Amino acid sequence: MASVLVDLDVESLAPEVHKDDKPDFSATRKLYSYVKKRTFAAFVASKKVPPTCENTSPDLWHCCGQSFIEPSSVHKHVANTHASEIHQLTTETLDVMLLQAHSEDSMEEAINDESTDISSWIPDTSHVPEDGLIKGPGEVLLYYCYCHLNDPRVICQWQKELCSKLQLTGKVRVATEGINGTVGGTKTATNLYIKAMRSHPTFKIMQVQDFKKSEGGAECFSDLKVGVYKEIVPMGVDPDILSHRLAGIHLEPEEFHKEVKAFVENQSSNSDTILLDCRNFYESKIGQFNQCLAPNIRKFSYFPDYVDENLDLFRDKKVLMYCTGGIRCERGSAYLRSKKVCKEVYQLKGGIHKYLEQFPDGFYHGKLFVFDERYAIAFNKDIISECRYCSCPWDQYQLCSTDFCCQLVLSCTTCRESGLTACCPVCQAKEQNHSDVSSDGLPHREECECTMSRPRIPKDTLTNSS
Repeated sequence: MASVLVDLDVESLAPEVHKDDKPDFSATRKLYSYVKKRTFAAFVASKKVPPTCENTSPDLWHCCGQSFIEPSSVHKHVANTHASEIHQLTTETLDVMLLQAHSEDSMEEAINDESTDISSWIPDTSHVPEDGLIKGPGEVLLYYCYCHLNDPRVICQWQKELCSKLQLTGKVRVATEGINGTVGGTKTATNLYIKAMRSHPTFKIMQVQDFKKSEGGAECFSDLKVGVYKEIVPMGVDPDILSHRLAGIHLEPEEFHKEVKAFVENQSSNSDTILLDCRNFYESKIGQFNQCLAPNIRKFSYFPDYVDENLDLFRDKKVLMYCTGGIRCERGSAYLRSKKVCKEVYQLKGGIHKYLEQFPDGFYHGKLFVFDERYAIAFNKDIISECRYCSCPWDQYQLCSTDFCCQLVLSCTTCRESGLTACCPVCQAKEQNHSDVSSDGLPHREECECTMSRPRIPKDTLTNSS
């Protein structure tokens, strides 16, 4: 296998099967061979390290804690070590192609058919008072749904019109693998939104409880952003290579609570369990589960590299994963399971949000970070973080006050009143002026002590994780 693909040009791969010449999927080996080659090539490409100041080599791959500088070496490694993954991913891709082959024509007809016109998916609001979508109690919805979308652009356009009609603001990501959104508006509007989502033929698999609710409204977002992306949660790993279907075992909040209780009680006796927070460091800083392992990473897209750098940490361990609403665990647990080092991988269904609805005084302490202008929501009165300057208990984030920096800072009221409003001394010493704006008119970002001193992919030990 490796010898066949040593000189494979990943970028120039083109499908051998065209729409007008659909094959008999069950009878041909040629298609399987093609898909396997494409899967293999994409898997290898995902392990390539982009050139940096430290790494000037145009060809460097990193996989399973090893570095490869020759294409033949990395191909041989993947062929020998990841053969089962390649086969599984190839099979899954073929299943999707089979489904698309049978439904492609009917889907195209449906899109143009009057019965599935976008307007038919927009709810009637004639019964709603004139200001019912603008005034009144509000809330914010958080949700996701993994389901195959033949044409994400149609769903994207529908979401834009739906949210605009209901006066909702927020962010919605659409991809062939599904949809991920958080929107805010009046409760009248959000109820209509949920009803419209569950009435859509693609999303009728969703339940009302799949929409996590919190106090807020349209004011929690500056505007509405809806777009089509490769992933509905940006982990940086092609969904065609690593599917959410490989995710860990889902645990209801009650089950997760019992597991955490047993973990906390047995922690002193060399527990073989890891309670893993797969969120970013600024999220876990203001709220986390007791005795968790919270990676010091700034983006979820760093999570795969974090796992690769810390494989021995997870070896032969039972892993309990959690995140805000569950979606990052879907892909994160799939990636961890693909490494085949863990004994078991579980994830909290519905995330911290659903857990706190049932266990506000449980094992999670502090605030729940949210990606809108609220920054955090509270289910209990615990404060586990402190002011960056005076170290008093504090958990209310604000943006660094300097123009060029977009870091979040924990600075208490007293310190802010005294002028301490930046994320670090370097930012604090700089004045807000136009010299901090780049030639393209955009502000420089993350050029501060906070980021420069933080390792991109930290090495962790369990003794330092609690």
